Amino acid sequence: MQWTLVVPLKPLAQAKSRLSDTADDGLRPGLALAFAQDTVAAALECPAVRDVVVVTNDALAARELGALGAGIVPDAPRAGLNAALAHGATVAGTRRHAAGVAALNADLPALRPPELARVLRAAAAFPRAFLADAAGIGTTLLAAGRGRELRPSFGPDSRARHRASGAGELLLDAVDSVRQDVDTGDDLRAALALGVGPHTAAVAARVLTTEQ
Repeated sequence: MQWTLVVPLKPLAQAKSRLSDTADDGLRPGLALAFAQDTVAAALECPAVRDVVVVTNDALAARELGALGAGIVPDAPRAGLNAALAHGATVAGTRRHAAGVAALNADLPALRPPELARVLRAAAAFPRAFLADAAGIGTTLLAAGRGRELRPSFGPDSRARHRASGAGELLLDAVDSVRQDVDTGDDLRAALALGVGPHTAAVAARVLTTEQ
């Protein structure tokens, strides 16, 4: 099965506020963009991914991610993460006639295409399915097969909400790069230990230099 991935990204100036313990206001927007660039680039290299749609109103992010090959959809609802994802999934389903649509976090800088392919293959066995994050509380991917509504419920404790909504939980080993999102300094260090993409590596080097 081929998939369209919907990746939400808030305006960069507002992104990654929880990284304030590690990166200052001047560095966080660059980190957020770098995370998204490495996430989108890796997703586009995955053989199970037909295309990637980024939902954002940030002009810089739209330009940079579009240059990588992502489609850009404005966040018309302007009503938060889940509304943006539902909007993106609707646009993806109607414009691209995707076999499946999956929401993917924009902050997976260590993402590996083979691991993403494994997750998407497993998701194809369910009408709706999700993958929990590394902390075991949130969600990094939510997938819906053709003709199925995505029904995203991201945010705090989203693992429990997605499970309660009837989505099947993907209990997979060795897909750490798809689970490791980055919200805090500890998350960033965990992603760096896995091995991040070039955009994040370049910006993170500046962050770590500043910390010293």
